[in-house]
Amino acid sequence: MVQTPPKSITLDEFLQLPETKPASEYLHGQIIQKPMPQGQHSAIQGELITAINVMTKPEHIAWAFPELRCTFGGRSIVPDLSVFQWNRLPIEDDGTIANVFAAHPDWTIEILSPGQSVTRVASNILHCIEHGCQLGWLIDPGEQLVQIYDPDKRLTSLESAEARLPAPAFVAGLQLTVGQLFGWLKVK
Repeated sequence: MVQTPPKSITLDEFLQLPETKPASEYLHGQIIQKPMPQGQHSAIQGELITAINVMTKPEHIAWAFPELRCTFGGRSIVPDLSVFQWNRLPIEDDGTIANVFAAHPDWTIEILSPGQSVTRVASNILHCIEHGCQLGWLIDPGEQLVQIYDPDKRLTSLESAEARLPAPAFVAGLQLTVGQLFGWLKVK
């Protein structure tokens, strides 16, 4: 049986489609649906968003968003966490946050879900870095390690519980270790 390749669409056509649950992303003319987040993914995502926003929102430094569509550089992706510095937030004329984010995040964080392609997720992080993102994290709950992507294209894997996770300069006060991050998974 011969399979026909999926029909390629433009980014504009993709952006006109209704949102899906879980979210779909646009890459190279193709639509790729993300897997549905599961328990460990959701636990880390929720705790990390809180940890970042507690430090950054009151002082108008940055804002961390879960599952926010970011469209830039010919792709439309939905990182698990997108952190935008306050001065880069898209704002409506009435002062409210915009619905459309046509820009790269300043910090992108992905949490690997079971069955999710590591290379696809890493490609999205690198896309963010290539377009101005300051830092990327790929969190793997199954392996209990975090890969760090920086603008110099260095890749660092941290798996020691004592290893301190680097944060962008605008969140320099975030002092988090690998052990603390994965400690959020424990039900005490």
